[in-house]
Amino acid sequence: MKKVKDIAILGSTGSIGTQTLDAARVLGCNIVGLAAHSNVDLVEQQVLEFNVPYVAMENETAALELSRRLNGKSVEVLSGKAGVLEIVQLSATDTVVNALSGCAGLVPTVEAVKAGKHVALANKESLVAGGAFVMPLAKEMGVVVMPIDSEHSAIFQCLHGNDMAGLDKIHLTASGGPFRTYTAEQLEKVTAADALRHPVWNMGQKITIDSATLMNKGLEVIEAIWLFGVGLDKIEVVVHPQSVVHSMVEFKDGSVLAQLGKPDMRLPILYALSYPNRVENSFSKLNLFEMQNLTFERPKRELFPCLGLAETAITHGGNMPAVLNAANESAVGLFLQNKIAFTQIAWLIEHAMNAYAILNETNFTLETVMHYSDWAYNYVNEVFK
Repeated sequence: MKKVKDIAILGSTGSIGTQTLDAARVLGCNIVGLAAHSNVDLVEQQVLEFNVPYVAMENETAALELSRRLNGKSVEVLSGKAGVLEIVQLSATDTVVNALSGCAGLVPTVEAVKAGKHVALANKESLVAGGAFVMPLAKEMGVVVMPIDSEHSAIFQCLHGNDMAGLDKIHLTASGGPFRTYTAEQLEKVTAADALRHPVWNMGQKITIDSATLMNKGLEVIEAIWLFGVGLDKIEVVVHPQSVVHSMVEFKDGSVLAQLGKPDMRLPILYALSYPNRVENSFSKLNLFEMQNLTFERPKRELFPCLGLAETAITHGGNMPAVLNAANESAVGLFLQNKIAFTQIAWLIEHAMNAYAILNETNFTLETVMHYSDWAYNYVNEVFK
């Protein structure tokens, strides 16, 4: 009988975190540890339902409140970034689900791998900014980094059992976001409220904005390069508005394999946690007879320049992907606060990338990645002022 997984979830109160708990209910996973930022009410519910022995709240005030509420329970409440890392390193854990948002997820991923934990990864920044560290380290430690993104999960499933030497191209699908049919003039008037209304997926705010700008797909291109060990020339972004085909791989003989499914993040999460097994569940299933048209088109790069900026960043290499990522995080934050226009997001990112290129920085370490992530985040805010 397959051993029940003992998992820790970082970002347990976010969209991916709560859906991971849905998958954990199906699988009967032991939840060894949880980490969140400040949502005390939801974390308390999660701890009590799953009888979680360790929990970390990054916000120290929230940690104190949670400790007060759980007084008398067999729960150890940790706090701050150090507390999150303690959750990652718990000896009882075999798999860490990293659903943290932003560059804050990079160090926990590295520390999880160092501790010999398998990682189910939803934190894009871990590979965008730190793929050069994470993947070689995972190979050295003999641990698996399993993608939770629906697209990368699809690619992983399509490649499984096939010789990578026969791969010709990865077709990375994108929904196109809510503004796929907009003109340049219409994009100038987009508001944060407009951008948060994704036509298909239910996601957190930051990733929903990234989907609208196509930066999400640019980040996924970089992730795919590290996850599957391919060059940029092997990856093609395809806009597929119905989000039924989650990605495809094309082989040298002309065969194309695709993974289809309902647009439900619980499915790739379940697969990441049950791999290599497939587990029956009550989630909604795809009905092929309800599929009318599945369409595919090229992205409009001139209207959505973030995709090209991501490709430029990975081609430049070094700290540039970290600069791209942090600058985007900062710009998206400004947009969500209604301080900048939708079209200024890409402009600010490019501005930061150009400023970094002038520095001619040649050092590339985990420390420089973190340093220039902070630098780029602050740079965007300074430019805006």
